[in-house]
Amino acid sequence: MSAGASAGQALTARLTAAQRRVSALIKLGALATLIALWHVVTVTEIVSPFFLPKPEDVMRNFIRIVSSGQAWPDLKVTLFEFALAGPIALAAGGLIGFLISLTRYGVRVFEPIISSIYAVPIIIFYPISVMALGIGPESKIAHGALFGFFPICLNTVQGFARVDPLLIRLAHSTGASRRQLFWRIMLPAAAPTILSGVRLGLMLCFLAIIGGETIASLEGIGHRVVWYAEGMQTGNMFAYIVFVVAVAVAMNWALSLLEFRKGRS
Repeated sequence: MSAGASAGQALTARLTAAQRRVSALIKLGALATLIALWHVVTVTEIVSPFFLPKPEDVMRNFIRIVSSGQAWPDLKVTLFEFALAGPIALAAGGLIGFLISLTRYGVRVFEPIISSIYAVPIIIFYPISVMALGIGPESKIAHGALFGFFPICLNTVQGFARVDPLLIRLAHSTGASRRQLFWRIMLPAAAPTILSGVRLGLMLCFLAIIGGETIASLEGIGHRVVWYAEGMQTGNMFAYIVFVVAVAVAMNWALSLLEFRKGRS
């Protein structure tokens, strides 16, 4: 490798690192601004503390429910539902998306159909899940899997359909088997698009489960938020909302890190 190429790669790496730092600072600044506005609104009582408690009160409640372990039983239920719904969405979306991408005809016919269904607010199907499966974990698992299926399926279709045909012809000309073609050519080329869909699909799956728990459930984090809201305990309600946000951010960070590492490998 020439000295010029090495210098170019080093410059690119420095620029990328600088961009990540700027992005992190912007995010932290936006969060700090939001908290400051929240504090001002509650201190000046523009909004009644009954409806919007002070940030410091919410944080005290948040630390209490985390340190005491109060939130863990609800989190365990939600994560159990996600642990079943996520793999279902991943397996169904990946398999169906791959089968659709095998032919141009399949892509032309089925991708618009799935995209059209995905455009419909999927939450309207939740009452059907409750009627069929009850208000237990089963309806949340089905609802979460349905939410996660669509982005995973669509990104899988797009990922495999956009693999350079020249690479496939080259692999055929060298006598590559179908298995070698899939694992060494098609999957690595489609992986960045597929991983983006997986990250989005799994996050939607988790949020759909939380949403289902707020509508009809006897346990879980979403149910606990509604339980405190109905009891007019807004301090605890907002503490649980912060807890949900923290779990979602941590999950999104982990999935983004996995996507980044797989994309570089």
